Amino acid sequence: MRAAVFLGPREMELRDVPRPVAGPGEVLLKVAACAVCGTDLRIYTGGKTRGVVPPRVLGHEIAATVVDVGPGAEQHTDVKVGDRVATPPGIPCLACRFCNSGHENLCKHRVALGYRFDGGFAEYMVVPGKVLAVNGLNRIPAGVSFAEASVAEPLACVLNGQTLARVGAGDDVVVVGSGPIGCLHVRLARSRGAARVFLVDLNIDRLRLAADLVQPDAALVGSDVDVVDEIAKLTDGRGADVVITAAASGRAQEQAVQMAARQGRLSFFGGLPKANPIIALDSNLVHYRELSIVGANGSSPANNAEALELIASGAVPVADLITHQLPLERTLDAFDLVARGDAIKATIEPELSL
Repeated sequence: MRAAVFLGPREMELRDVPRPVAGPGEVLLKVAACAVCGTDLRIYTGGKTRGVVPPRVLGHEIAATVVDVGPGAEQHTDVKVGDRVATPPGIPCLACRFCNSGHENLCKHRVALGYRFDGGFAEYMVVPGKVLAVNGLNRIPAGVSFAEASVAEPLACVLNGQTLARVGAGDDVVVVGSGPIGCLHVRLARSRGAARVFLVDLNIDRLRLAADLVQPDAALVGSDVDVVDEIAKLTDGRGADVVITAAASGRAQEQAVQMAARQGRLSFFGGLPKANPIIALDSNLVHYRELSIVGANGSSPANNAEALELIASGAVPVADLITHQLPLERTLDAFDLVARGDAIKATIEPELSL
């Protein structure tokens, strides 16, 4: 089979490799679509190395068809050959307190498809039994395309973040970062009843592209205006009920505290560079405004199942966010589109031809 194999920083080759086999307790998938995540790009450029052992097939936003069910797998899944499925990437230990409480995303021993195990930038891939054991293989609802289903994984992460930040009816929400995650945050906030959603980015071209699609109540170019002052004006001086930093920016996190209303909730959704993770926090604003600050780390299999239903119901449309669909041979082109900010969401689809 063909696979885009990551060999090390800025080294990736399309190779013919042996087709994997579903072992005991495993399921073999024929990949239909695997969306490109910013983390894939960070791995490729060397910005993320932890948990990634090359040579490796990257790609963890996966939608596929079941082509084989290994012996014993039926103990944990009822999927059959021919089923269309999506899977979250996490492979939990199944033994820690977080796994046992339904928070597999916080498992200290968690590894992942597309990191420690081969992922979706290939024609076929295997889903390990530990994923099946936590109901991690979800059928794609009727009417949802493979490309749309591949976006369930990032939407599941967004859903986890907004649940932790308690985004709800009547909220004024600020989303900082207009990439695919930011766009999903805007759409999910609206589906949860937010009164207004404001979108912020430093890159005016990226912001325009995103704003044309998701139609925020206001789009603010952070390099042109004082975002804190603008949010104050838009909210009559009250501030935002929720601020979500969907960007790897310490400055954005610092401004989020300043933008928040009394009893506001802050989601530090985007992680910071490992070499520069420290921010200046105005603790008095947290204290006197009774602010809540939460992190967000991945998602659970339950989040993934709910994300598929949100897509299927039309509550969170994603089809128009998929701006580029490319064949496996053009995986590096897709990475380049994502790196330049020319794509909202790009998918690799092995059955597409050049």
